[in-house]
Amino acid sequence: MDHSFSYSKTYRYFTQGDKKKSKRLLIALHGYGQLGKFFLKKFSTCPESFFIVTPEGPHRFYRNGYSGRVGASWMTKEAREDDIKDNINWLNALLLKVKKDASFEEIYLLGFSQGGATAARWFYDQPNRFNKLILWSSVFPPDINKSMLTNGHNNSYVVGTSDEFINDHQRNEEVSFYEGIGFSIHIYDGNHDIDAITLNKLLK
Repeated sequence: MDHSFSYSKTYRYFTQGDKKKSKRLLIALHGYGQLGKFFLKKFSTCPESFFIVTPEGPHRFYRNGYSGRVGASWMTKEAREDDIKDNINWLNALLLKVKKDASFEEIYLLGFSQGGATAARWFYDQPNRFNKLILWSSVFPPDINKSMLTNGHNNSYVVGTSDEFINDHQRNEEVSFYEGIGFSIHIYDGNHDIDAITLNKLLK
């Protein structure tokens, strides 16, 4: 028989900037096999008006064998529903912690690759909590009902022309899908990574 119970867990996150001086907050969720501290470096050229937070997926693992480089993920197909609920709960707690003693005028949420699904679920759990959702090289999670989309958010989908995880046909299908649910589309000349020039245009 399958059993489960809830217990506390320690979560990690990394930051860049001074939250008491920053007017805007960007929370960025990394992709599969990345770590929050290294993902944070991809935002080093962001405007100084942003306080950057990179939470780390709760499931860490050795990327090759039983030692060496470590990566993290947000979930797998196993106990998926439990992980979805746990992720939303701890990210909500993180947001409250980050907002304490701060006065952000805008809050942006970015999800890259695997992190995009978690970002989308979090956003649509309570969309009025955020000003903008950016899904970067990410497939929209099928468990979210499109009727949950709300007006008043300038949401964006970003993908590179040389993204190694999709072909041209798949890219065109993704672009059409995101256009159909009201996202603005941003295509850059590059691979499956955060493109600094495109990022900074989205953060203006």
